[in-house]
Amino acid sequence: MTVFGTTLDGMQIAQLVGLLGVLALWIVASRNARDFERWFKGWSSRKPAKTPEKGGPSSHPPTGPWG
Repeated sequence: MTVFGTTLDGMQIAQLVGLLGVLALWIVASRNARDFERWFKGWSSRKPAKTPEKGGPSSHPPTGPWG
């Protein structure tokens, strides 16, 4: 097989196919991550905000070595 005036043997063709496969896999993974991020931002904006209960642990001042 000749590409751009260079003859490719079987090993180089396999490497080219592998490289294109990795590129396709990276594109699909990137698209899935972007879709998940978009879904998560929408989900977190629809989630009601939690308010601390009176008399709960958040109403006391922090004590101990971690403040």
